[in-house]
Amino acid sequence: MHATIPNEVVGCYPGHYVDRFGEKPAVIDADSDRHLTYRELDLRSQRLARVLYDAGLRRGDHLAVLSNNDPIVFEIYWAAMRSGLYLTAINWHLTSAEVAYIVEDCGAKALVVSAELADTAESLRTGFDAVSTRLAFRGEVSGFASYESALCGASSQPLPDQPRGADMLYSSGTTGRPKGIKTALPQRRVDEPGDPYVELFGRVYGFGIDTVYLSPAPLYHAAPLRFGGVVQALGGTVVMMQRFDPELALAAIERHRVTHGQWVPTMFVRMLKLTADIRDKYDLSSMRVAVHAAAPCPVDVKHAMIEWWGPILHEYYSSTEGNGVTFVDSHEWLQHPGSVGRAAVGTLHVCDEHGVELPVGEIGSIYFEREERPFEYHGDPEKTKRATHPRHPTWTTTGDLGYVDDDGFLYLTDRLGFMIISGGVNIYPQEIENALALHPRVVDVAVIGVPDDVMGESVHAVVIPAAGSPPGGELAHELTGFLRLRIAGYKVPRSYSFVDQLPRTPTGKLAKTHLATSIAGLPTFSSHKDRSAS
Repeated sequence: MHATIPNEVVGCYPGHYVDRFGEKPAVIDADSDRHLTYRELDLRSQRLARVLYDAGLRRGDHLAVLSNNDPIVFEIYWAAMRSGLYLTAINWHLTSAEVAYIVEDCGAKALVVSAELADTAESLRTGFDAVSTRLAFRGEVSGFASYESALCGASSQPLPDQPRGADMLYSSGTTGRPKGIKTALPQRRVDEPGDPYVELFGRVYGFGIDTVYLSPAPLYHAAPLRFGGVVQALGGTVVMMQRFDPELALAAIERHRVTHGQWVPTMFVRMLKLTADIRDKYDLSSMRVAVHAAAPCPVDVKHAMIEWWGPILHEYYSSTEGNGVTFVDSHEWLQHPGSVGRAAVGTLHVCDEHGVELPVGEIGSIYFEREERPFEYHGDPEKTKRATHPRHPTWTTTGDLGYVDDDGFLYLTDRLGFMIISGGVNIYPQEIENALALHPRVVDVAVIGVPDDVMGESVHAVVIPAAGSPPGGELAHELTGFLRLRIAGYKVPRSYSFVDQLPRTPTGKLAKTHLATSIAGLPTFSSHKDRSAS
């Protein structure tokens, strides 16, 4: 089934639709059925914008929010977008110290928190001189004023000037401490067209007033937050889940007649591992577009999803930095399996460690060329410099490695910081992880390099075994045999550890920075036939 792609998109923000369908849900919580209509979203975001303005916040100031997935997050989002503010949505899985670092680093003048995260929120009630306004919703939090009372006491009239704001989100920190990613504020009002995300993704994926968009990922991540904003700017309905569950996701598609959804490959894997009777139980016929991104999708997994859902899978490659975008639909992907598409925003360059552009087929750092540098890392010029090509100031990279084919399709291999160098040979863990992803006795896997006296590094796999699969040498040997039929022998792990969980972000990215430390002391099983443990 093909998506209906309009030639033009119309819309700017929720207030555009109040007179047309003010009682239509703009956002629904699939777990609790809490929802906001377009009228409520517009009015409450207006009131919050007033609260923030009266508290002294002006264009270019920063507003931070700490919340699980809650419809109120979109009130806060649109209040920032209609006030010219930077919005920082904070990962609520972080420790209190990590949250405090982000609040302080972004220079937030206002902080809004959910009382459902009271333990973390109360640790933030003092010690931040810049935070002059603290509000809590869904209950009381010590040191925070009532969000509802603040809105009730505010004027319902829109601010006379409503400059468009922007987000300033923090990277997931998979290779180090999170980085604040800052773009220039738009030079337009919230009710004026020209939002690049609305125009680009609305056109490519056919978002419009009939869209019902399922978002099973956390709103502090760039894609769920920004795509939710795009859907509401175009008059659709966002259906969000508190957390991903494979069967509940299928049930939500059927119940809400979902037309669009956004996924990550680990979600596909978990849905594919449902039994056939559960997969066939739900009516998915309303789905027109299944968008996926955040991490490369194993070829076998994507083939299986297209066979199940039809050619409605649409993949894009981008980043929180937004320095470039590639697109590939199912039909193109079947002709170029494994690709993440061709560049639609920015000109693609693949370069070696010295910045020299590489020929087709050779692996290097992925740069996107733009007319101007599209982002900077907040307060960190050194990080910004490292993300910039040494000779071309408008070419930027986020640290991913890949290559292009003769037709200009991009293929990702891994992140630069994750590459293993064994005996002088570059090995890309992602390829090994992808090969193991569909093994029936593997729930999840991460591959890292560990010190080796002879080779410098050797390949080590950290595996979550499936229920009923005893961890140990027998399983290590079985996985090794499985891999030897699929990848080159030098890439096969020389050792394995078995764990109950991996440090994977809710958006599907592996946070490998501390993985080697976290498995220290666990038994290590050799991939050789003696199956010895060390």
